[in-house]
Amino acid sequence: MRFSGVALAVGLQLPVVLAGSDDQKPLGIDLGGPRASGAHGKKPNIVFILTDDQDLHMQSLDYLPLIKKHLINKGTLYKRHYCTTAICCPSRVSLWTGKLAHNTNVTDVNPPYGGYPKFVNQGLNDAYLPLWLQQAGYDTYYTGKLFNAHTVDNYNAPFPAGWNGSDFLLDPYTYMYLNASYQRNQDPPVSYPGQHSVDVLAQKALGFLDDAAQNPRRPFFLGIAPVAPHSNVQQGGDGPFDHVPSNPDDIKNFVTFTPPIPALRHAHLFPNTTVPRTPHFNPSHPSGANWVRQLPPQSSANVAFNDHFYRQRLRTLQSVDELVDAVVARLAAHGLLDNTYVFYTTDNGYHIGQHRLQPGKECGFEEDINIPLIVRGPGVPGGEVAEVVTTHVDLAPTILGLAGGGKRFGFDGEAIPLSKRGLEEAVESRHEHVTVEFWGFAASEGRLFGDDEQRLVWNNTYKALRVIGGEYNFYYAVWCNNEHELYDLKTDPYQLNNLLHTSAKPPTTLLGVPFAKVIARLDALLFVLKSCQGQTCVRPWHALHPAGNVQNLQGALSSRFDVFYEQQQKKVSYNRCELGYILDAEGPQFETDGLVYRNGARWSEWT
Repeated sequence: MRFSGVALAVGLQLPVVLAGSDDQKPLGIDLGGPRASGAHGKKPNIVFILTDDQDLHMQSLDYLPLIKKHLINKGTLYKRHYCTTAICCPSRVSLWTGKLAHNTNVTDVNPPYGGYPKFVNQGLNDAYLPLWLQQAGYDTYYTGKLFNAHTVDNYNAPFPAGWNGSDFLLDPYTYMYLNASYQRNQDPPVSYPGQHSVDVLAQKALGFLDDAAQNPRRPFFLGIAPVAPHSNVQQGGDGPFDHVPSNPDDIKNFVTFTPPIPALRHAHLFPNTTVPRTPHFNPSHPSGANWVRQLPPQSSANVAFNDHFYRQRLRTLQSVDELVDAVVARLAAHGLLDNTYVFYTTDNGYHIGQHRLQPGKECGFEEDINIPLIVRGPGVPGGEVAEVVTTHVDLAPTILGLAGGGKRFGFDGEAIPLSKRGLEEAVESRHEHVTVEFWGFAASEGRLFGDDEQRLVWNNTYKALRVIGGEYNFYYAVWCNNEHELYDLKTDPYQLNNLLHTSAKPPTTLLGVPFAKVIARLDALLFVLKSCQGQTCVRPWHALHPAGNVQNLQGALSSRFDVFYEQQQKKVSYNRCELGYILDAEGPQFETDGLVYRNGARWSEWT
């Protein structure tokens, strides 16, 4: 779900878990990539904690001391980690399959373009990470939110495949912090009225850890997916609960939105904390493109409510902080901590007030796509902050590499370096780009303060990329109405100056060459990425230059390629706006219309 509004803070106490030792013994091994065996030859265990809508740029990690103690100080924070589609279900499907949304065709949170039913009918229930891990010899467990539109009506049609033990949160109760519904293994759903959802989840997660510890010779994977800090959402109307009304006027009758609800023990925290007042917070001048540029400034009452919304998010995350502490303590108590990798991330980021936006996600701005990723485990350097570019489609190959599962699944990403040596080598060799894509509508999850404000904006379909090198840091986007967007984050880190807006005054030169030359290269890179598959998504410059003589944006700026990029190559454009991935709306495709730098031949003639 994509929404929210106002609420009282209520909740229950989570029983105190006694902390065990979290000292991590070095194994004396410095690996360039993921490892497939741990101490004493046993494959490592993997715990994967996935929050919902957690921000990086509004400093949420600064308010989580236990995560700092156990994960950030003991592991590596990947500061340039990105989701590729900034909304729950498509992002989670990309994470668990290692494929971009244009290759999964799960592009929304509900049918017809997304949700659990779409995941199933695309055949992905037979081809995602837990199944591959089981093939690699792992026991697999999961508790919490798996996908949107995974409901009390369709949870067994079919059951999600690949789990030895599962206890899933189900719609329409997924985002009801005090009335969650969980469904364990093959059993019918059970409601937990009056209990805080994250506290219930914590006990289920610890129970699965106990189950896994019963078989010390078998490695395990445990996914833990709390709903925090997502908005609290109460869904009404008659079932089935697997769609959102197509008429925006019906939304207010279909769901009730409030800020997230913390546990009662956390409801008093951070009374004076406000959304960071960065230069792009409720700016005096409009920024962005398309509908974003039309947003009015927020009133003082609106800002005050959004500060309350922000505080509720931080308070709700305290239960996640305690959950991490409890998981680490239980791993230590079972003697499993030294041979366990702990991943901590979220499905997408979040904005509140930046660019005048109401609380929500679904945009291409850094707040929505640049998200936390922390990894702790054998060989992972402690207290490290990594600069390499990583994405959600890199996580499945990373985890499968740890499990010794091979590389046979055609991932759109590549394994993330987890060792000191691997990180150092990646600075020189790893790709520098991120594919960003979105289809459909954007939603305001806060209170509507203006008479003309809308809960949903429908023309929010776009393709974009981030490219980050030593000398450059760009975001480039093409919207479905064919508006273009470019930010130079070296000089404009808050993305306030769209250099391609009609009112902009772009520089004459950029990176030492005429401005238009850089745009032509970025557009060609996006042309490849917007429909890429497999290794082409990782090495897109090789698709444009099969000879292998161009590896990055800097190399593509050579003047001998000017005619190719500026005159010959097709440009990114849309034929029309659609709410999902419909190929004939997507404009020219590189696979059929794109040229390679080799006698002007088409890509299709070389593949």
